Order: sequence, then structure tokens, then C-alpha cells
Amino acid sequence: MCRSKKRNWFIALPAILVSIWAFPQTLKGQADFQTASEVPVRVSIVPAVQPTPEQSGDSLVAHQRYQAAIAAYSKTPEMTAAIWNKMGISYQMMFNSKDAMRCYKESLKLNPRDAQVLNNLGTVYASLKEYGQADRLYRKALKFNPRNALILKNLGTNLLSQKKLEKGWQAYQDAIAIDPEIFADRYSPKVQNPASVQERGAMNYYMALGCARSGYVDCALQYLRAALDEGFTSRKKVAADAEFASLRSSPGYQQLMAEPSPQ
Repeated sequence: MCRSKKRNWFIALPAILVSIWAFPQTLKGQADFQTASEVPVRVSIVPAVQPTPEQSGDSLVAHQRYQAAIAAYSKTPEMTAAIWNKMGISYQMMFNSKDAMRCYKESLKLNPRDAQVLNNLGTVYASLKEYGQADRLYRKALKFNPRNALILKNLGTNLLSQKKLEKGWQAYQDAIAIDPEIFADRYSPKVQNPASVQERGAMNYYMALGCARSGYVDCALQYLRAALDEGFTSRKKVAADAEFASLRSSPGYQQLMAEPSPQ
């Protein structure tokens, strides 16, 4: 079972006790009112509602305390597909691919049609450069959720990593058609860039294209600079590429094009 061995990392959320004090008041029908010293102080203790292990885990993940979150999730009385997925994400955020993979597989045993979990498992294989396995999982996920822009984007990145540039760019375009903000970089887990400089250059170039098409100028310039630095393309080719026409009025683009090429 994919549970944390370091249970001492788990920090229970403190219970909050609310005290209600009775304030002195004039009672109806009485000529005088009682003073504070004459009214007995009554304290009512309201039992705190303890969060569930899943709620505790979610809170810990929000604070990036992934090891503690895993310990919390592991205390869940019934390990559901959703809990296994959340544990997998926590492990993946700590770059523990082995345990992340195991948790995602446990989740899929309970719900083999979950596109999100299939995608997450695909990102683990992609990070390990097992691109064939990642490709299979992304495509399987798309069978269950064909209009998921994030899965299409991940598929595109995976194809670019295999130097299948046209197919990768087509997957990116399909993702953009569904969600124009897919390149806003607001999703996780993320796939790491390949190690090869040439592969990184290709990926950064097509990421720049995706950002430019989505209208994210700063994002496009960031990836375009990386593609240029890695020697995948040249400033002359970029200047002639109609896909980057929307960037030409940007001072950042003009500055980038005016910089000397690396020797």
C-alpha cells in the first residue's frame, strides 16, 4: 500500500473550543438589574468539529506540506480512487515517481475510466522519458474525455519530446481550440523538459507558438528566447514566421530580435 512511513510528520489540526459568556442583563418585571458580580458566569463548551483525514490532507497540500498530507490521506477509513489520486499527486509534487505511479495505479484499479488519473500517470511516465507509455495513457484518457485541453497539451509535449513536431504542434492547436488559456501555466502536475538540448529547443519553440496564438506575449517571449538560446531556430526564421506576427509590436520582441545571436 502506498502510505507514508514517516507518520511522525503528520501534525493534527488543533481543535478550537468556543466559549460563550453570559452577560448581565435586566430581567423583565424586575425594578433593579443584577450587577455583573451577582450573575454567575456560565461557560458553554461547543465541541469542535474534527476535519476528516481527507480534509486535513487537502489543507496540508494547499500549504505544500505533501509528506504530512500523505500521512493524513492514509488515515482515511476507506481508500477511494480519489484518495489514491490525491496521494499520487502529493508524491509527484515531491518528485517521488515510484510511489506516485503506484498510487495512480491503485486509483485506476478502482476507477479505470478516470481521465484525470490516466493523465496524471502519463505525466509520471513522461518525466521518466517513457514516452510510449505516456502516449498510450494520454490517448486512453482522451477516449473518456476527448475535449480535455490539458491532456491534449500533455500529449503534444510528449510528441515533441519524440521529435514528432508536426503531430505535437497539432495536439497543441487542438488544445488551444478547446481552451485558449491552456498555456497560462496554471495546471499541475507538470511534465519536465527533456534533457536533450535539441528536444528542449523544439519544445520551447512550439510552446512559444502556443503562447503567441493564445495571446500570452510574455509567455511566448520567454519560450522563444529559450528556443533561440538552445539553437533550435534563428532570429531570421522567427522574424519570417507569420505565427509570431502578433508579437512584432511588443518592445520585448523587438529587443529580443535586436540581440546578437549566441556564438
